[in-house]
Amino acid sequence: MAKEGSPSGYPPGAVAARILCSAIAVLLILAGVTALVLYLVYRPSHPHFTVLSAAIYRLSNATVAAAPASAIATTMQFTVAVRNPNNRATVQYDRLCAYVFYRDQPITPPTSLPPLDQDKDGTLVVSPVLGGDVVPVSQEVAAGLATDQAYGVVALRLVIMGRIRFRPGPFRSGWSRMYVKCDVLVGVRKGISGQAPLLGQPDCAVDI
Repeated sequence: MAKEGSPSGYPPGAVAARILCSAIAVLLILAGVTALVLYLVYRPSHPHFTVLSAAIYRLSNATVAAAPASAIATTMQFTVAVRNPNNRATVQYDRLCAYVFYRDQPITPPTSLPPLDQDKDGTLVVSPVLGGDVVPVSQEVAAGLATDQAYGVVALRLVIMGRIRFRPGPFRSGWSRMYVKCDVLVGVRKGISGQAPLLGQPDCAVDI
């Protein structure tokens, strides 16, 4: 006498397992497609940083001594526009600090900046005043800075560091480290302080 079974020839338990596996696979595919769509819709874009202007209030003459290192003191101010290009995500910045490099060496101590909240497709403008304290530098940097001052053009790098997170729609990302570097050419005149001309208006490189 033939043994009864499912119409497909498989035991009933095997058929149920196949149906369950198929249902799970379909759910996983749908979840993956949904996650991809949400990512494409809400994925945040990196903010854009642009240096708008610079002011140099003090850029002390470098003194090249016999010692292996010299010290300089400077006070300067940069006005920076920060644009959020995403119209679906707000941005939060925290633990920000800024300082200035010359020839890969810092010539100002780090300056803390307040936390910032940025709207969708919004632009913020910050104008940190940097420097004030004496900073030790190498003789090469001191000599190069004196030469560039005499020439009337100084190549500087403004660095802004901190952490950032995005709030796209109903979601919120975790905090990520942010490193911004802005290479600028600034016109200087000996004995004149205040607004200094920027030679060009470069965008900044943003690493997150």
